[in-house]
Formats: sequence, C-alpha cells, structure tokens
Amino acid sequence: MKARYVSILSGDAMNGANDGRPGQPSASSEDEATLADGESDAAGLEARPKSKPIYVLEGNTLRTRLTRELGIHYPFVGAGMAFVSLPPLVVAVSEAGGLGMLGTAPEPPGVLEARLKAIQAGTQRPYGVDFIVDKEPHGFTTRDHVDTCIAAKVPVVVFHWALPPREWIQALQAAGTRVWVQAGTVELARQSLDAGVEGLIAQGRQAGGRNLGCTPTLVLLKEFRKLTDAVPVLAAGGIADGFSAARALHHGADGVWVGTRLVASVEAYAHPLYKERLVDGDAGDTAMTTLFGPEWPGKRMRVIRNRVVREWAGRESSVPATAESGAIGTTRLFPGVLDVQYVMPRFSSFLPTPDTQGDLEEMSLPAGGASMARIDTVQPAGQIVVEMMERARRLLESPEGLDEADEDDRG
Repeated sequence: MKARYVSILSGDAMNGANDGRPGQPSASSEDEATLADGESDAAGLEARPKSKPIYVLEGNTLRTRLTRELGIHYPFVGAGMAFVSLPPLVVAVSEAGGLGMLGTAPEPPGVLEARLKAIQAGTQRPYGVDFIVDKEPHGFTTRDHVDTCIAAKVPVVVFHWALPPREWIQALQAAGTRVWVQAGTVELARQSLDAGVEGLIAQGRQAGGRNLGCTPTLVLLKEFRKLTDAVPVLAAGGIADGFSAARALHHGADGVWVGTRLVASVEAYAHPLYKERLVDGDAGDTAMTTLFGPEWPGKRMRVIRNRVVREWAGRESSVPATAESGAIGTTRLFPGVLDVQYVMPRFSSFLPTPDTQGDLEEMSLPAGGASMARIDTVQPAGQIVVEMMERARRLLESPEGLDEADEDDRG
C-alpha cells in the first residue's frame, strides 16, 4: 500500500515567476491552509481571487513545437475532464505555465459561456475547451457550443471520441481557434488530419475515463508521429510524473496530456474520497468496462476496480434497466450556474464531485492505473505542473533509461 499524504509546497522553492520575472513572493501559510482542504470553490465559476502564483525555474530549456505555437512555458496540457476540470483547475494549470483545459459535460451553452468568463477572469494565459462528440443524439456538443467558443475567442478546442463536422472545424479556425482531436486509433487520427485539424492527442490504452484506445501510449504516439510531422502530437495515458513525461517527450511527443494526476489535485472538482482512491491505488487497480450508463450507455471507460466493477465484471450486458436498479446517491449538476439536483441511478456514468452524496463503491471512478502507480499525494495543480516538467527537463538532459521498453501498460 502506498503512503498517502497531502503536500502543499510553497513557491519559495522556486526562483522566478512563470513569465520570467524574478523575485516574487511565495504563498503564505494562510493561503496554504485554505488550499489544504482538497476542494475547489463550490461555485465552479471563479478561480481563487488574487491567489499567489506558482513559480517556475528561470532558464528552462524544455521547448517543443507545442510551447512555441501556443506561447506557453511547459509542454503540459491538463486533460479536459467533465465535472472535474472546472475553471479553478484550468486557471491553475495555465498560470503555472501549462495549458489548462475546461472539461464539458452534457450542459447548455449558457453554462459553457459562464465557465469561459470565469476562466478569462482568472488568467490571461492560453487555455482550451474539451468537447465530447458522438453521432448519437445525446446533445453533448452542438453548433451552439462551438459558436460560444468562437464568441469567447477560445485559444484551443479539442474534440474527443468522434470527428466533429468539418464546418465546425473550419468555423473555429476562421475565428483563430486551434482545433485538436483526441484519438485512440490511427484511423481516427488519419481522418482528423484529412479534416485539417492542427493537433493530435494519442490516447493510449492506459488512459483513464472514456477510452477507445487498445494500443499502449508510446506505441500509439509513434504511429501518430509517422502520420505527420506537421502538427503537434501529444501523448495521453499513464503520464503522471517527470519520468513518464520525459519518456513521452523523448519518444517524439510535442507535449503531454495529463488527466488522472490532476484529479488528485487541490483544485480538481472531485470528491475527496475519490482523490484518496487515486493516491492509494496502483497499476492493475483499474479495468476497462462498458458497465456505466445510462446517461451515455455502452461506452468503454477505464475506471477504478471498486465493488460494483468487480461484481459485474464480464456481465455488463446483463445490467438491469435503470427503472429496476434503484438510486445510488445524489449530486449537483452545473455547480455555481444552474445548480441542478440529480438523483444518480445505479451504474451512473457521472463521477462523484464534492456535491455528491452516496456510496462511492457503487460509482464510476475514472482513472488510469499506470498513473495511480505514480501518485502518492494530493497537491496544488500548479505544483504538479512545475515538478513534473522540471523533473522531465532534467531527465531529458541525460536521457539514460528513457529508451527502455518497460512501459507499464496495465492501465
């Protein structure tokens, strides 16, 4: 069992702001106490007002196509995780020199608009929005959502699961927004390039959450890299520390896409016990399953192997209908904007947030086991960005061991 603790590291361990300006003050002990509760503000609309910045080392030489194109300090992108990646997490990642990514759930465009205003109030640095696209009529993403991003001049928009209509891509690009696609297969990556996208995210089978990938992350990364050298390619899945980030960059990634590690951050809008499970978990503690719906049924997810996952392993097709399965808890949707109370049916695909009440052993807990093996603490997101990237930079200066084929692909 891994040791579990919460680490709040002050900025005085660094020596310069992430815009290169020296001599900025570190966070106070009062600020540290505020953050140590492990939860972001319930509204989900505003980043912490006047929060102390996270500092990065000056003279950083970790530059890639991604950092040059976006003008960011580190080739680090926070995964746009629905329910979890709300404005406080987006702002924290971007302010630390990475690219924060808003995760969208099935929500009205007005909720998206409110989130974007909160992000823009919290940071002047680049950020992005991550959308789920599905051909089935579930209303995840519509042209109204795209138009909301166009009006807000969002720097980067990512589409996941399926390729969006070409007119959406073209409209976003005409407004100056970069369009990326997260793909788990070479075929979807090829289709995305044909549609003119400006970035690819190689989602390997180690990645937590909604995952179509069946190929280990680094293998898929290399296959994407063979398709193109004209656009940034990011690696997603199993990246949760400096070594895993350095290895992805060493094998051709222009940046890393980090999800599970950021769920175990102070700013992530995830239930505290969910975060604890990530800290305590290890490789092999997750499973791919189609168990969870009914909000979006029959879709593959990599989740923590809790009681309900173990109980129904191999019997997903026999899951009873929603009306027969009862409720497992309650939660609040669109916190801080619409505040809709929601009764969670058994096998709900909605993950637990600080607003959720119920038995987490019956809930969907998206995670990558290869990442959990590398997590031993809940930290501020900015500190995660800095520590991971600075460690990666040092390893890449002397890359012995990064070529070894020891990638843990157990998920």
